[in-house]
Parts: sequence; structure tokens; C-alpha cells
Amino acid sequence: MTNEEILFVAMQQSALDINCNAEDFLCDHSVIVRSGVGPCARKYYKEPIACNLVSYGSSLVVSVRDEYREIVEEYVGKFEFYHCFETPNLHWLNERMLPLGQKVCFMAEYYLPDVEKLCALSCGYEMRVLEQPDFRDLYKPEWGNALCVDRKELDVLGIGAFDGEKLIGLAGCSADCETMWQIGVDVLPAYRRQGVASALTSSLAVEILKRGKVPFYCSAWSNIRSVRNAVKSGFIPAWVEMTVKPENVVDELNQ
Repeated sequence: MTNEEILFVAMQQSALDINCNAEDFLCDHSVIVRSGVGPCARKYYKEPIACNLVSYGSSLVVSVRDEYREIVEEYVGKFEFYHCFETPNLHWLNERMLPLGQKVCFMAEYYLPDVEKLCALSCGYEMRVLEQPDFRDLYKPEWGNALCVDRKELDVLGIGAFDGEKLIGLAGCSADCETMWQIGVDVLPAYRRQGVASALTSSLAVEILKRGKVPFYCSAWSNIRSVRNAVKSGFIPAWVEMTVKPENVVDELNQ
């Protein structure tokens, strides 16, 4: 696949996620659609969602429930689209949604591979391709980014780094939708800063592409260590998202 093909696959999936058209992400103006999580959305999208803001860099696409549309339309019209994802502007939205029982919740930046730069990097440790049966005994806190205990059935492929027979790093991917698999990676503290994370991430991305799927990587914008790993592994920023959910959901996450 070319970079252009990979990007379009991602846009098609985002369109399925938020109930819009893939071409909406290429508009030079903001697009607002009715909220709805369809059957082909990524598995981690869960109702209730008041609104979801997504940008691939050209403009802003927003899916919103009808009862919040007026507020969101004013928000989108008031600020430059890329400022809608950051403070102080997002406080404007949060303050108006809070009396309606809603709060700004998830914010994330997503990365796609640059196939002109992506290659399987190496490190000073043996790396092995792992399949789903190999994960059976690995659902432990130290591998919590690479594997998801709540969605074990989606963990389909991984690569482990070994010091002898000791697993010291693990990248795993979750089949979050039909066309795209999300990469997560963990390295034991004693083995960090040795290029293990980028070797695992890049090698797993190559394996995913071999299987005809698009690898993607997610990070909080403030997680500099994770962002550096994405860039070193051959990934580039592709899109950003911000989700507004019920106040009780946000408060529960903050417990």
C-alpha cells in the first residue's frame, strides 16, 4: 500500500466510526453530522457519546447528538478548527456541556506508517513473532499497553523481545476493526532506552502490512516518550480526536 492508500483507509474507517463520509475529512470547512456508532466502528467506540470531534488536518468533522448540536455548532464556528482540541478553548465547550451532564473526556493523536520510511528496526535482543495462543499467560500489568485483558479476542498478533528466555518487551496489536490494527507496546524498565520499543513497533507494523491490514498507533499528545517512539518507528501524525461523554463516565474514569 502507498501512503495515500493507507490514509484513505483510515479516513474510511473514521467515517464509519462517526457516521460521516470519508471525503468530509478533506473539506476546507467544518462538517457536522448526526452522532451514531455503527456496527463497523472501531470496537472501543461505546455509547453514550455526546459528540466526537475528528480532524485529519484540513478542517473539522463533528458527529453530535441532536440535543447538543446548537452548542457544538457555536463552538466550531467560534474557534479555528485546530484550537477546538486544546485549552483554553475546549473549556468553552466543557462549561456549556456540563449543565447538560456532559464533559470533555478522551483526547488523542493517531499515527499511520510512512511506508517510505518504515522498516523493521533491530535491537540487541532476539525478537519473535507471537500469535494469539502465545498471549495466554501474558495478561499482566507489565504488558497492559501491548495487550488488553478486557478484549482478549481482539489481540491477534505480536512481537516479543527476549533476553534469553525472558520476555523483556512486547508489542501487540488489536484488531479494532476490519481494516486497521492498533499497536501498543511495553518494555520492562530495566531494558528501556535501548531501542527495544522502536524495534518492536516497527517490526510489528511491517508484519501487519504483510497481512493486508493498516497498522495505527495512538498516543496522548503529552506522552513525549510514546510520540518519540512512533516517529522513530516510522509513523507520522495522521489525525486527532476529542470525545464528549456523560459526566458520570468521566468521573468514574477519574476515580
